[in-house]
Amino acid sequence: MEQKLFTKNFTLLVLGQASSLFGNYILRLALSMYVLEVTGSAAVFAGILSLATIPTIFLSPIGGILADRADRRNIMVVLDALTGMSVLCAAVFLSGDNAVVVISMLLVVLSVLGAFETPTVQACIPQMLAGDNVIKGNAVVNQVASISYLIAPLLGGILYSAVGLKPVMYASDVCFFVTALFECFIKLGYQAREFQGNVLSMVKNDFSGSIRFIMKERPDIMKMLLLAAFSRFFVMGVTLVGLPFLVRAVLGLDARFYGGAESAMAVATILGSIAAGLLTGKLKSGRLSYVLAVIGVCIIPSGVIFLFPFGMMTRYAVIVAAFCGMQAAISIFSIFAVSMIQQNTPDELIGKIMAYTSAVTLWAQPVGQMIYGFLFDRFQGIVYLVLIPSGIVVCVIGLLATGFFRKMEE
Repeated sequence: MEQKLFTKNFTLLVLGQASSLFGNYILRLALSMYVLEVTGSAAVFAGILSLATIPTIFLSPIGGILADRADRRNIMVVLDALTGMSVLCAAVFLSGDNAVVVISMLLVVLSVLGAFETPTVQACIPQMLAGDNVIKGNAVVNQVASISYLIAPLLGGILYSAVGLKPVMYASDVCFFVTALFECFIKLGYQAREFQGNVLSMVKNDFSGSIRFIMKERPDIMKMLLLAAFSRFFVMGVTLVGLPFLVRAVLGLDARFYGGAESAMAVATILGSIAAGLLTGKLKSGRLSYVLAVIGVCIIPSGVIFLFPFGMMTRYAVIVAAFCGMQAAISIFSIFAVSMIQQNTPDELIGKIMAYTSAVTLWAQPVGQMIYGFLFDRFQGIVYLVLIPSGIVVCVIGLLATGFFRKMEE
């Protein structure tokens, strides 16, 4: 008998994620707008965000150990409650004089809490679901995140313009506490794992055991992590840096066109997540290399269009279409890749391995942004020298990985 996807546990998890992500997105939008108004510099908020990702990268492995050692339901409840209390305290103490300091501290605290929550949530999915439902479950969570990203900034912007920062913070606070409430009703099996020695020795043993697992016992998982980081490096570099640069600086279009491109890409991510769910059981892991290659194929036209004397709007349309295709493909690839890692990892290691996945992809993103920022500045008048080679490299790597994916399928 086929297991139902939307079990009580998974439904509560999805509802909690929807509430939490919506709260996160409206909060971060309001904070960015407030800092911009106070300082007059978008670079200040970008710098704060970049610094705030550091705790997530370095603390994620500890979060993974906690996810494998403690009751995952309780971890999620406590973390979301702490998130709500942190935002509430920041809202209470926030003033015009200390705004940047308080917001910086809040973002760092949220980064620390996120380092523990992300691997826990990802570890819960294979514990709640089995077989192909793991892929479908990851697709649903990805869809929820994409829809929240599409809707929340719009509503958050309207709310911020109407009532200001603090009411938005209180609204996001409600979202976090609602998430904690949903998670209280999740029921997961939990069996305490014994350990000898002190906490430091436990952390050392767990860390070394998980590293040994991905380096020696299952090196294919390490290769999958590297491929995920590789794809994130190119996609985030090209989209987060390249899209605004191409639309605003190269084509000279205003913010409305950039906003339209961002919305189109959010829709493409949702469609990619839906496609991943529909392809479950049909898209074999051996063919994931082709999905990775498609990402590269989609990048190439955005560069080729600059080799010919097309009009500005034609170039804009091709760039948006190419980037949307890339976004849909990376969504499919990421969902299947994460699901394969989850399905091939023992339950007692899943939290730590998911933490490594999160840390590696987080590390690849800013590196990609910095490198592509330099490249687009250096080749501003000849951007095709950045885009076409990038697409070719991704295609080649994807095709070279065909043998690896086929081995994982066996």
